Amino acid sequence: MCAIAGIFNVPFDEKILKKMQRTMRRRGPDGQGIYVQNNHALLHTRLAIVDPAGGAQPMALQWAGERYILVYNGELYNTAELRGELESLGHEFQTHSDTEVVLHGCAEWGTAALDRFNGIFAFALWMERAERLLLARDRMGVKPLFFQQKGRGLLFASEIKTILAHPSAQPVLTAEGAGEILLLGPGRTPGSGVFRDIREVEPGCFGIFEKGILHLHRYWSLKDREHRDSFEDTVAQVRFLVTDAIRRQMVADVPIGMFLSGGLDSSLITAVCAERLHAEGKTVDTFSVGYADNARYFVPGKFQPNSDEDFIGTMETAVGATAHHTILTPEDLSAALETSTVARDLPGMADVDFSLLALCGDIRQSVKMALSGECADEIFGGYPWFRDPEVRAVDGFPWAQNTRYRMMFLHPDLREKLDGEAFVQERYRATIRETDVLPGTDPAERRMKEMVNLNYRWFMQTLLDRKDRMSMYQSLEVRVPFCDYRLAEYLYGVPWAFKDYQGEEKGLLRRAMEGWLPKKILHRKKSPYPKTWHPRYRALMAERLETLLAEKNAPLFDLVDRRAAEDLLHGEDTWPWYGQLMGVPQTMAFLLQTDFWLRHFSVKLEY
Repeated sequence: MCAIAGIFNVPFDEKILKKMQRTMRRRGPDGQGIYVQNNHALLHTRLAIVDPAGGAQPMALQWAGERYILVYNGELYNTAELRGELESLGHEFQTHSDTEVVLHGCAEWGTAALDRFNGIFAFALWMERAERLLLARDRMGVKPLFFQQKGRGLLFASEIKTILAHPSAQPVLTAEGAGEILLLGPGRTPGSGVFRDIREVEPGCFGIFEKGILHLHRYWSLKDREHRDSFEDTVAQVRFLVTDAIRRQMVADVPIGMFLSGGLDSSLITAVCAERLHAEGKTVDTFSVGYADNARYFVPGKFQPNSDEDFIGTMETAVGATAHHTILTPEDLSAALETSTVARDLPGMADVDFSLLALCGDIRQSVKMALSGECADEIFGGYPWFRDPEVRAVDGFPWAQNTRYRMMFLHPDLREKLDGEAFVQERYRATIRETDVLPGTDPAERRMKEMVNLNYRWFMQTLLDRKDRMSMYQSLEVRVPFCDYRLAEYLYGVPWAFKDYQGEEKGLLRRAMEGWLPKKILHRKKSPYPKTWHPRYRALMAERLETLLAEKNAPLFDLVDRRAAEDLLHGEDTWPWYGQLMGVPQTMAFLLQTDFWLRHFSVKLEY
């Protein structure tokens, strides 16, 4: 994986280019390149996973009277098939990198090439003769791509921090941006970059920038279709798609590893990979995270019924893994609060971010690429809110049904300018309206499709943001096989009764993958990414929040009501702030992150 950036029709000099490129180095420590033509520039830094000797960027191609320049961040999983097809059309290749296949594919097919790509990517392709720029992002939104229009100019980059490194880009937070942080965060509206005028190319979209104007287009979305396969045929197709996605995503010219939590999704990826690695005479490296004194303090509950340790051990034994464990203390988590905020460019998921950042750092000591189990719950309907009729019936985001509570944290000046309920509901309803459902669909089935689209457009993007920023900050590539768009497309049309086979969460996936896992793992109840239950963590967050409250001019309290933050110190866990894991300690951490973020980026409040 890599980092990309570009400047078009916005003034720059060598100093600015170098400043921007420095912000990209953690995503790409293995190489860097810059292309400059008149008032345009493309920047790249590389993390070499496939064809380390080739694949340098920016990469150029002369074809059919046009000269193409590409900067690309991603991985194609059907590279061999596309290369063969392009060779039959007269294209010649100098490397075996997927970057060159993307370049030739776009030269041959234009934007129609996006329909052929199976992978995770964000790229920019400049056509010198036509003076046209193509920006594109993968269907599922695994790789990021932000931009800011400056009159008839354009800045774009893999991360917000790179755009802000240009002197013309100002870190301004409007009332709407504040709503993104306090009413939706750590999620955000599709396409929003939170800061004023900074936006994101949405998943499944591309943009054409020409003559100073950027036009955005959607080339893919979840579409409903009549499902004609029998249950057993569906099981067989799911088995094929899951195993094929995992095997395709193992392709690398460097050693690889597996995230392992002992849950269904990461265990399936580990088992499928282990089969192939064993056939090659290799062992599988697994990486797991845990917390000091977890056995003593873990509290089972509705969202986290059991801890991971025993299940991880079962899978390690089953596949003969070379096991790596990261054990974190409350002090470790507290120390990573600021770094994870810098990595994400925005306040995030508290200790879930902190621990993932530390885990990725440890993994990077052994391998440069790993596979992870994110996104199975979104497409198979594994989260508790898919299965709780009361939660499903509420007209709002199922993972954050707490808007009134969140509104208490708005600074009084902000509360006067932002109708919190309307702000959140407008975004929820827009997603519901765009959900594609066949005419005549049963209301209950319609609601399940709405739930899938809500999760795809919102909750999944939050998790993918977390995974991308925490891993790439550590120069680690992470692939997510359950984000294979073929799997998402197929499952969207599958009726809920199939997905809910035998009344078990992700019952269809469990049925499809019988024989791959020990029964203890195959039927383990859903448990989310682990958080710490250690009381010392809450005490540390409370101590830091108390210190902040004593600071007269803390930036946080220009955005947040000081009294609400004081009340939080003595609050009890109710419905989480976000998702399943952000209770009171994590909400404290979120506020601390927000204060640090305001300082670090010198954010200007304008509302």
